[in-house]
Amino acid sequence: MKAGISSGEFLAKFDNSTMAPNAYALIKRLFPICRSITGDGIRASLNLLRDIIPLEIHEVPTGTQVFDWTVPKEWNIRDAYIKDNTGRRIVDFRDNNLHVLNYSIPVHRKMRLAELTPRLFTLPDHPDWIPYRTSYYQENWGFCLSHNQLERLNRDEEYEVCIDTDLEDGSLTYGEYFITGATKKEMLISCHSCHPSLCNDNLSGMAVSAFLAQALGAMSLRYSYRFIWIPGTIGSITWLALNEACLPDIKHGLVLSCLGDTGPFHYKRSRHGNAEIDRAVEHTFRHHAPNSEMLDFSPYGYDERQYGSPGINLPVGCFMRTPNGQYPEYHTSADDLNFVTIASLDGSLTQLLRVIQVLEENKRYINLNPKCEPQLGRRGLYRQVGGLKDIASGQMAILWILNLSDGKHDLLDIANQSGMPFHQIAEAASLLCASELLEVRNGLRPAEC
Repeated sequence: MKAGISSGEFLAKFDNSTMAPNAYALIKRLFPICRSITGDGIRASLNLLRDIIPLEIHEVPTGTQVFDWTVPKEWNIRDAYIKDNTGRRIVDFRDNNLHVLNYSIPVHRKMRLAELTPRLFTLPDHPDWIPYRTSYYQENWGFCLSHNQLERLNRDEEYEVCIDTDLEDGSLTYGEYFITGATKKEMLISCHSCHPSLCNDNLSGMAVSAFLAQALGAMSLRYSYRFIWIPGTIGSITWLALNEACLPDIKHGLVLSCLGDTGPFHYKRSRHGNAEIDRAVEHTFRHHAPNSEMLDFSPYGYDERQYGSPGINLPVGCFMRTPNGQYPEYHTSADDLNFVTIASLDGSLTQLLRVIQVLEENKRYINLNPKCEPQLGRRGLYRQVGGLKDIASGQMAILWILNLSDGKHDLLDIANQSGMPFHQIAEAASLLCASELLEVRNGLRPAEC
Protein backbone atom coordinates (compact mmCIF):
# COMPACT_ATOMS: atom_id res chain seq x y z
CA MET A 1 0.00 0.00 0.00
CA LYS A 2 1.47 3.33 -1.06
CA ALA A 3 2.13 6.10 1.42
CA GLY A 4 -0.53 8.79 1.41
CA ILE A 5 -3.31 10.40 3.38
CA SER A 6 -6.35 8.41 4.48
CA SER A 7 -9.74 8.76 2.82
CA GLY A 8 -11.13 10.44 5.93
CA GLU A 9 -8.29 12.97 6.10
CA PHE A 10 -8.68 13.82 2.44
CA LEU A 11 -12.43 14.28 2.73
CA ALA A 12 -11.90 16.70 5.62
CA LYS A 13 -9.69 18.86 3.40
CA PHE A 14 -11.62 18.45 0.19
CA ASP A 15 -13.82 21.56 0.44
CA ASN A 16 -10.76 23.75 0.03
CA SER A 17 -9.45 21.94 -3.03
CA THR A 18 -9.37 23.26 -6.59
CA MET A 19 -10.57 20.02 -8.15
CA ALA A 20 -14.06 21.16 -9.18
CA PRO A 21 -12.85 24.31 -10.99
CA ASN A 22 -10.17 22.20 -12.68
CA ALA A 23 -12.81 19.63 -13.66
CA TYR A 24 -14.87 22.39 -15.27
CA ALA A 25 -11.77 23.66 -17.10
CA LEU A 26 -11.21 20.12 -18.40
CA ILE A 27 -14.81 20.00 -19.65
CA LYS A 28 -14.19 23.25 -21.55
CA ARG A 29 -11.15 21.68 -23.24
CA LEU A 30 -13.05 18.52 -24.13
CA PHE A 31 -16.20 20.28 -25.34
CA PRO A 32 -15.14 21.15 -28.95
CA ILE A 33 -13.92 17.62 -29.77
CA CYS A 34 -16.17 15.47 -31.97
CA ARG A 35 -16.21 12.13 -30.18
CA SER A 36 -17.85 8.90 -31.26
CA ILE A 37 -17.65 5.22 -30.31
CA THR A 38 -14.41 4.97 -32.30
CA GLY A 39 -11.97 7.34 -33.97
CA ASP A 40 -9.57 10.18 -33.40
CA GLY A 41 -12.03 12.19 -31.30
CA ILE A 42 -12.03 9.72 -28.44
CA ARG A 43 -8.25 9.36 -28.72
CA ALA A 44 -7.77 13.14 -28.47
CA SER A 45 -10.10 13.22 -25.45
CA LEU A 46 -8.27 10.45 -23.62
CA ASN A 47 -4.96 12.18 -24.30
CA LEU A 48 -6.30 15.29 -22.55
CA LEU A 49 -7.12 13.13 -19.52
CA ARG A 50 -3.46 12.13 -19.47
CA ASP A 51 -2.73 15.67 -18.26
CA ILE A 52 -4.55 14.67 -15.05
CA ILE A 53 -3.64 11.00 -14.57
CA PRO A 54 -1.28 8.54 -16.31
CA LEU A 55 -4.01 6.43 -17.89
CA GLU A 56 -3.22 3.65 -20.35
CA ILE A 57 -4.87 3.77 -23.79
CA HIS A 58 -5.98 0.47 -25.37
CA GLU A 59 -6.82 -0.21 -29.02
CA VAL A 60 -9.07 -3.15 -29.98
CA PRO A 61 -9.06 -3.91 -33.73
CA THR A 62 -12.13 -3.76 -35.95
CA GLY A 63 -13.66 -7.21 -36.32
CA THR A 64 -12.72 -8.42 -32.84
CA GLN A 65 -15.47 -10.68 -31.51
CA VAL A 66 -16.67 -9.53 -28.08
CA PHE A 67 -19.40 -11.86 -26.84
CA ASP A 68 -22.33 -11.47 -29.29
CA TRP A 69 -20.94 -8.23 -30.74
CA THR A 70 -18.14 -7.31 -33.14
CA VAL A 71 -15.91 -4.24 -32.82
CA PRO A 72 -17.14 -1.94 -35.63
CA LYS A 73 -15.28 -0.03 -38.27
CA GLU A 74 -13.59 3.17 -37.16
CA TRP A 75 -15.30 6.48 -37.98
CA ASN A 76 -13.56 9.81 -38.49
CA ILE A 77 -14.91 13.12 -39.77
CA ARG A 78 -13.13 16.10 -41.31
CA ASP A 79 -15.93 18.40 -42.44
CA ALA A 80 -19.66 18.60 -43.19
CA TYR A 81 -22.04 21.27 -44.42
CA ILE A 82 -25.19 22.23 -46.31
CA LYS A 83 -24.66 25.13 -48.74
CA ASP A 84 -27.29 27.26 -50.42
CA ASN A 85 -27.04 28.30 -54.06
CA THR A 86 -24.80 31.26 -53.16
CA GLY A 87 -22.22 28.93 -51.63
CA ARG A 88 -23.02 30.02 -48.07
CA ARG A 89 -22.88 27.31 -45.39
CA ILE A 90 -26.28 27.34 -43.76
CA VAL A 91 -25.55 24.22 -41.68
CA ASP A 92 -21.89 23.91 -40.69
CA PHE A 93 -20.15 21.15 -38.75
CA ARG A 94 -17.47 23.69 -37.84
CA ASP A 95 -20.06 25.64 -35.82
CA ASN A 96 -21.35 22.65 -33.86
CA ASN A 97 -20.32 19.02 -34.26
CA LEU A 98 -23.85 17.90 -33.33
CA HIS A 99 -24.91 19.08 -36.81
CA VAL A 100 -23.91 15.71 -38.31
CA LEU A 101 -25.67 12.41 -37.72
CA ASN A 102 -22.90 10.67 -35.79
CA TYR A 103 -21.29 7.85 -37.81
CA SER A 104 -22.62 9.25 -41.11
CA ILE A 105 -21.17 7.68 -44.23
CA PRO A 106 -19.59 10.11 -46.74
CA VAL A 107 -21.77 11.98 -49.21
CA HIS A 108 -21.27 14.91 -51.60
CA ARG A 109 -24.11 15.85 -53.91
CA LYS A 110 -26.80 18.41 -54.74
CA MET A 111 -30.49 17.95 -54.00
CA ARG A 112 -33.70 19.84 -53.42
CA LEU A 113 -35.30 20.19 -50.02
CA ALA A 114 -37.94 17.49 -50.62
CA GLU A 115 -35.20 14.91 -51.13
CA LEU A 116 -33.08 16.25 -48.28
CA THR A 117 -35.81 16.62 -45.64
CA PRO A 118 -36.00 12.90 -44.59
CA ARG A 119 -32.32 13.20 -43.61
CA LEU A 120 -32.81 16.30 -41.45
CA PHE A 121 -33.44 15.98 -37.70
CA THR A 122 -34.85 18.78 -35.55
CA LEU A 123 -36.66 19.41 -32.25
CA PRO A 124 -39.89 21.29 -33.02
CA ASP A 125 -40.67 21.67 -29.29
CA HIS A 126 -37.30 23.40 -28.76
CA PRO A 127 -36.80 25.23 -32.05
CA ASP A 128 -33.42 26.78 -31.13
CA TRP A 129 -31.77 23.51 -30.05
CA ILE A 130 -29.87 20.98 -32.17
CA PRO A 131 -30.58 17.30 -31.42
CA TYR A 132 -27.91 14.63 -31.01
CA ARG A 133 -28.57 11.60 -33.24
CA THR A 134 -26.48 8.57 -34.20
CA SER A 135 -26.46 5.68 -36.66
CA TYR A 136 -23.68 3.48 -35.33
CA TYR A 137 -24.68 0.08 -36.63
CA GLN A 138 -26.64 0.92 -39.79
CA GLU A 139 -24.95 2.83 -42.60
CA ASN A 140 -26.76 6.12 -43.06
CA TRP A 141 -26.15 9.85 -43.31
CA GLY A 142 -27.93 12.96 -42.20
CA PHE A 143 -27.82 16.37 -40.54
CA CYS A 144 -29.12 17.71 -37.23
CA LEU A 145 -30.15 21.34 -37.05
CA SER A 146 -32.41 23.66 -35.14
CA HIS A 147 -36.04 23.71 -36.23
CA ASN A 148 -35.70 27.42 -36.89
CA GLN A 149 -32.91 26.64 -39.38
CA LEU A 150 -35.14 24.12 -41.10
CA GLU A 151 -37.97 26.64 -41.34
CA ARG A 152 -35.72 29.04 -43.20
CA LEU A 153 -34.87 26.54 -45.98
CA ASN A 154 -36.42 27.10 -49.42
CA ARG A 155 -38.24 24.12 -50.92
CA ASP A 156 -37.51 25.33 -54.48
CA GLU A 157 -33.78 25.74 -53.94
CA GLU A 158 -31.06 23.20 -54.73
CA TYR A 159 -28.64 22.58 -51.87
CA GLU A 160 -25.12 21.21 -51.86
CA VAL A 161 -24.61 18.64 -49.11
CA CYS A 162 -21.23 17.31 -48.06
CA ILE A 163 -20.19 14.94 -45.28
CA ASP A 164 -16.46 14.24 -45.45
CA THR A 165 -15.95 11.10 -43.36
CA ASP A 166 -14.15 7.76 -43.35
CA LEU A 167 -15.65 4.48 -42.16
CA GLU A 168 -12.83 1.96 -42.37
CA ASP A 169 -11.08 -0.84 -40.50
CA GLY A 170 -9.33 0.59 -37.46
CA SER A 171 -9.94 0.07 -33.77
CA LEU A 172 -12.04 0.85 -30.72
CA THR A 173 -10.17 2.96 -28.16
CA TYR A 174 -10.63 3.06 -24.39
CA GLY A 175 -8.66 4.39 -21.43
CA GLU A 176 -7.82 2.63 -18.17
CA TYR A 177 -6.15 3.71 -14.94
CA PHE A 178 -5.42 1.27 -12.12
CA ILE A 179 -4.58 2.23 -8.54
CA THR A 180 -3.10 -0.56 -6.43
CA GLY A 181 -4.46 -0.81 -2.90
CA ALA A 182 -3.66 -3.03 0.07
CA THR A 183 -5.75 -5.87 -1.36
CA LYS A 184 -6.45 -7.21 -4.83
CA LYS A 185 -10.17 -6.65 -4.35
CA GLU A 186 -11.25 -3.84 -6.67
CA MET A 187 -13.71 -1.06 -7.13
CA LEU A 188 -14.60 -0.46 -10.80
CA ILE A 189 -15.47 3.10 -11.84
CA SER A 190 -16.71 3.44 -15.42
CA CYS A 191 -17.93 6.28 -17.60
CA HIS A 192 -18.88 6.57 -21.26
CA SER A 193 -16.72 8.91 -23.32
CA CYS A 194 -18.25 8.83 -26.78
CA HIS A 195 -20.65 11.78 -27.03
CA PRO A 196 -19.69 14.95 -28.94
CA SER A 197 -20.12 18.28 -27.15
CA LEU A 198 -22.59 17.14 -24.48
CA CYS A 199 -21.37 18.54 -21.17
CA ASN A 200 -23.56 16.83 -18.60
CA ASP A 201 -24.25 13.53 -20.35
CA ASN A 202 -20.67 12.54 -21.06
CA LEU A 203 -18.12 15.21 -20.16
CA SER A 204 -19.12 15.65 -16.50
CA GLY A 205 -18.59 11.93 -15.94
CA MET A 206 -15.27 11.96 -17.76
CA ALA A 207 -13.94 14.93 -15.80
CA VAL A 208 -15.23 13.88 -12.38
CA SER A 209 -13.79 10.39 -12.91
CA ALA A 210 -10.39 11.85 -13.82
CA PHE A 211 -10.17 14.06 -10.74
CA LEU A 212 -11.60 11.39 -8.48
CA ALA A 213 -8.84 9.10 -9.76
CA GLN A 214 -6.29 11.82 -9.11
CA ALA A 215 -7.59 12.21 -5.54
CA LEU A 216 -7.52 8.49 -4.82
CA GLY A 217 -4.03 8.22 -6.24
CA ALA A 218 -2.81 10.38 -3.32
CA MET A 219 -4.39 8.15 -0.65
CA SER A 220 -3.47 5.01 1.22
CA LEU A 221 -6.22 2.67 0.11
CA ARG A 222 -7.67 -0.62 1.25
CA TYR A 223 -9.13 -1.51 -2.15
CA SER A 224 -7.58 -1.30 -5.58
CA TYR A 225 -9.40 1.01 -8.01
CA ARG A 226 -9.87 0.50 -11.72
CA PHE A 227 -11.11 3.48 -13.75
CA ILE A 228 -12.20 3.00 -17.36
CA TRP A 229 -13.26 5.58 -19.96
CA ILE A 230 -15.09 3.72 -22.70
CA PRO A 231 -17.52 4.22 -25.58
CA GLY A 232 -21.06 3.47 -24.45
CA THR A 233 -22.41 -0.08 -24.74
CA ILE A 234 -19.84 -1.49 -27.18
CA GLY A 235 -17.06 -0.22 -24.91
CA SER A 236 -18.25 -1.98 -21.76
CA ILE A 237 -19.03 -5.13 -23.74
CA THR A 238 -15.53 -5.05 -25.23
CA TRP A 239 -13.85 -4.42 -21.87
CA LEU A 240 -15.80 -7.21 -20.18
CA ALA A 241 -15.06 -9.67 -22.97
CA LEU A 242 -11.33 -8.95 -22.80
CA ASN A 243 -11.05 -8.84 -19.01
CA GLU A 244 -13.10 -11.76 -17.70
CA ALA A 245 -10.15 -12.99 -15.65
CA CYS A 246 -10.24 -9.94 -13.35
CA LEU A 247 -14.02 -9.87 -12.83
CA PRO A 248 -14.02 -12.08 -9.69
CA ASP A 249 -11.93 -9.43 -7.92
CA ILE A 250 -14.47 -6.62 -8.51
CA LYS A 251 -16.26 -6.12 -5.20
CA HIS A 252 -17.91 -2.75 -5.87
CA GLY A 253 -18.62 -0.65 -8.95
CA LEU A 254 -20.11 2.62 -10.14
CA VAL A 255 -21.07 4.00 -13.52
CA LEU A 256 -20.77 7.81 -13.45
CA SER A 257 -22.73 10.22 -15.64
CA CYS A 258 -24.79 13.41 -15.52
CA LEU A 259 -22.85 14.86 -12.58
CA GLY A 260 -22.76 18.55 -13.52
CA ASP A 261 -26.40 19.70 -13.56
CA THR A 262 -28.09 21.31 -10.57
CA GLY A 263 -30.57 18.52 -9.91
CA PRO A 264 -30.57 16.27 -6.81
CA PHE A 265 -28.56 13.06 -6.71
CA HIS A 266 -30.04 9.83 -8.04
CA TYR A 267 -28.61 6.34 -7.73
CA LYS A 268 -29.76 3.29 -9.65
CA ARG A 269 -29.10 0.19 -7.59
CA SER A 270 -26.99 -2.64 -8.89
CA ARG A 271 -28.69 -5.77 -10.16
CA HIS A 272 -27.98 -7.27 -6.71
CA GLY A 273 -30.26 -4.63 -5.19
CA ASN A 274 -28.64 -4.62 -1.74
CA ALA A 275 -24.94 -4.90 -2.47
CA GLU A 276 -22.50 -3.09 -0.22
CA ILE A 277 -22.14 -0.31 -2.80
CA ASP A 278 -25.93 0.13 -2.83
CA ARG A 279 -26.05 0.35 0.96
CA ALA A 280 -23.10 2.74 1.08
CA VAL A 281 -24.66 5.17 -1.40
CA GLU A 282 -28.04 5.00 0.33
CA HIS A 283 -26.42 5.75 3.70
CA THR A 284 -24.50 8.77 2.42
CA PHE A 285 -27.63 10.08 0.70
CA ARG A 286 -29.61 9.77 3.91
CA HIS A 287 -27.10 11.78 5.93
CA HIS A 288 -25.66 14.21 3.37
CA ALA A 289 -28.13 14.53 0.46
CA PRO A 290 -31.67 14.39 1.85
CA ASN A 291 -33.33 15.32 -1.46
CA SER A 292 -31.69 12.43 -3.31
CA GLU A 293 -33.51 9.38 -4.64
CA MET A 294 -32.67 5.68 -4.82
CA LEU A 295 -33.88 3.91 -7.98
CA ASP A 296 -34.36 0.21 -8.54
CA PHE A 297 -32.24 -1.57 -11.13
CA SER A 298 -33.60 -1.86 -14.66
CA PRO A 299 -31.94 -3.26 -17.82
CA TYR A 300 -32.14 0.15 -19.52
CA GLY A 301 -29.76 3.06 -19.10
CA TYR A 302 -25.99 3.27 -19.18
CA ASP A 303 -23.34 0.57 -18.96
CA GLU A 304 -24.55 -0.70 -15.59
CA ARG A 305 -26.89 -2.89 -17.64
CA GLN A 306 -23.86 -4.63 -19.21
CA TYR A 307 -22.06 -5.03 -15.87
CA GLY A 308 -25.37 -6.31 -14.46
CA SER A 309 -26.15 -8.77 -17.25
CA PRO A 310 -26.92 -12.25 -15.84
CA GLY A 311 -23.68 -13.86 -17.03
CA ILE A 312 -21.56 -11.03 -15.55
CA ASN A 313 -23.63 -9.90 -12.54
CA LEU A 314 -21.20 -7.44 -11.01
CA PRO A 315 -22.37 -5.21 -8.12
CA VAL A 316 -22.29 -2.01 -10.19
CA GLY A 317 -24.78 0.82 -9.73
CA CYS A 318 -25.22 4.11 -11.59
CA PHE A 319 -24.46 7.39 -9.78
CA MET A 320 -25.85 10.60 -11.29
CA ARG A 321 -27.73 13.78 -10.63
CA THR A 322 -30.76 14.14 -12.93
CA PRO A 323 -31.14 10.76 -14.69
CA ASN A 324 -30.59 10.42 -18.41
CA GLY A 325 -33.60 11.43 -20.47
CA GLN A 326 -35.27 13.25 -17.57
CA TYR A 327 -34.12 16.78 -18.34
CA PRO A 328 -35.11 18.66 -21.52
CA GLU A 329 -31.51 19.48 -22.48
CA TYR A 330 -30.57 15.78 -22.65
CA HIS A 331 -29.00 14.85 -26.02
CA THR A 332 -29.33 18.39 -27.37
CA SER A 333 -27.08 21.38 -27.97
CA ALA A 334 -28.51 22.91 -24.79
CA ASP A 335 -26.40 20.45 -22.78
CA ASP A 336 -23.57 22.95 -23.08
CA LEU A 337 -21.04 24.73 -20.86
CA ASN A 338 -23.82 26.82 -19.30
CA PHE A 339 -25.75 23.75 -18.19
CA VAL A 340 -23.07 22.38 -15.85
CA THR A 341 -21.79 24.25 -12.80
CA ILE A 342 -18.63 24.16 -10.73
CA ALA A 343 -20.74 23.87 -7.57
CA SER A 344 -22.50 20.77 -8.90
CA LEU A 345 -19.21 19.15 -9.94
CA ASP A 346 -17.81 19.91 -6.47
CA GLY A 347 -20.85 18.36 -4.80
CA SER A 348 -20.60 15.27 -6.98
CA LEU A 349 -16.91 14.78 -6.19
CA THR A 350 -17.52 15.25 -2.47
CA GLN A 351 -20.44 12.83 -2.41
CA LEU A 352 -18.46 10.18 -4.28
CA LEU A 353 -15.60 10.55 -1.82
CA ARG A 354 -18.06 10.03 1.03
CA VAL A 355 -19.22 6.80 -0.57
CA ILE A 356 -15.64 5.64 -1.04
CA GLN A 357 -14.79 6.54 2.55
CA VAL A 358 -17.62 4.28 3.74
CA LEU A 359 -16.43 1.39 1.57
CA GLU A 360 -12.82 1.86 2.64
CA GLU A 361 -13.65 1.86 6.36
CA ASN A 362 -16.53 -0.61 6.44
CA LYS A 363 -15.54 -3.85 8.20
CA ARG A 364 -16.94 -6.53 10.45
CA TYR A 365 -15.63 -6.69 14.01
CA ILE A 366 -15.68 -9.05 16.98
CA ASN A 367 -16.41 -7.79 20.49
CA LEU A 368 -13.56 -9.16 22.63
CA ASN A 369 -15.51 -8.66 25.86
CA PRO A 370 -18.98 -9.85 24.82
CA LYS A 371 -20.37 -10.90 28.23
CA CYS A 372 -22.23 -7.81 29.37
CA GLU A 373 -20.90 -4.31 28.87
CA PRO A 374 -17.23 -3.66 29.57
CA GLN A 375 -16.35 -0.92 32.00
CA LEU A 376 -15.78 2.00 29.67
CA GLY A 377 -15.11 4.67 32.28
CA ARG A 378 -11.78 3.28 33.45
CA ARG A 379 -10.68 3.11 29.82
CA GLY A 380 -11.47 6.80 29.33
CA LEU A 381 -13.74 6.20 26.36
CA TYR A 382 -16.73 8.37 27.23
CA ARG A 383 -15.23 11.65 26.11
CA GLN A 384 -12.95 10.44 23.29
CA VAL A 385 -15.39 10.26 20.39
CA GLY A 386 -14.89 13.58 18.61
CA GLY A 387 -17.45 15.16 16.35
CA LEU A 388 -20.45 13.91 18.31
CA LYS A 389 -23.06 16.35 19.59
CA ASP A 390 -22.78 15.25 23.20
CA ILE A 391 -21.33 12.62 25.49
CA ALA A 392 -24.54 10.58 25.37
CA SER A 393 -24.34 10.15 21.60
CA GLY A 394 -20.70 9.07 21.94
CA GLN A 395 -21.72 6.47 24.47
CA MET A 396 -24.49 5.26 22.19
CA ALA A 397 -22.08 4.79 19.26
CA ILE A 398 -19.82 2.68 21.47
CA LEU A 399 -22.72 0.65 22.86
CA TRP A 400 -24.17 -0.04 19.41
CA ILE A 401 -20.81 -1.26 18.13
CA LEU A 402 -20.15 -3.49 21.12
CA ASN A 403 -23.62 -4.99 20.89
CA LEU A 404 -23.63 -5.70 17.15
CA SER A 405 -19.97 -6.62 16.65
CA ASP A 406 -20.63 -10.33 16.49
CA GLY A 407 -18.84 -10.91 13.18
CA LYS A 408 -22.15 -10.82 11.28
CA HIS A 409 -22.80 -7.07 11.15
CA ASP A 410 -20.50 -4.62 9.43
CA LEU A 411 -20.14 -0.99 10.49
CA LEU A 412 -22.58 0.09 7.80
CA ASP A 413 -25.22 -2.23 9.28
CA ILE A 414 -24.55 -0.72 12.70
CA ALA A 415 -24.74 2.86 11.37
CA ASN A 416 -28.05 2.15 9.65
CA GLN A 417 -29.58 0.33 12.62
CA SER A 418 -28.48 3.04 15.05
CA GLY A 419 -29.44 5.89 12.73
CA MET A 420 -26.01 7.47 13.24
CA PRO A 421 -23.67 8.74 10.47
CA PHE A 422 -21.11 6.19 9.37
CA HIS A 423 -18.08 8.33 10.19
CA GLN A 424 -19.16 8.54 13.85
CA ILE A 425 -19.54 4.77 14.07
CA ALA A 426 -16.17 4.25 12.35
CA GLU A 427 -14.44 6.66 14.75
CA ALA A 428 -15.92 4.90 17.75
CA ALA A 429 -14.83 1.52 16.37
CA SER A 430 -11.29 2.82 16.01
CA LEU A 431 -11.25 3.86 19.68
CA LEU A 432 -12.59 0.48 20.76
CA CYS A 433 -9.86 -1.28 18.77
CA ALA A 434 -7.22 0.92 20.39
CA SER A 435 -8.65 -0.06 23.79
CA GLU A 436 -8.44 -3.77 22.82
CA LEU A 437 -12.18 -4.24 23.13
CA LEU A 438 -12.68 -4.88 19.43
CA GLU A 439 -10.84 -6.54 16.57
CA VAL A 440 -11.47 -7.21 12.90
CA ARG A 441 -13.28 -10.49 12.40
CA ASN A 442 -10.79 -13.35 12.09
CA GLY A 443 -10.65 -15.85 9.26
CA LEU A 444 -11.31 -13.40 6.44
CA ARG A 445 -9.06 -11.50 4.09
CA PRO A 446 -8.97 -7.77 4.93
CA ALA A 447 -11.07 -6.82 1.92
CA GLU A 448 -13.88 -9.09 3.11
CA CYS A 449 -13.97 -7.84 6.70
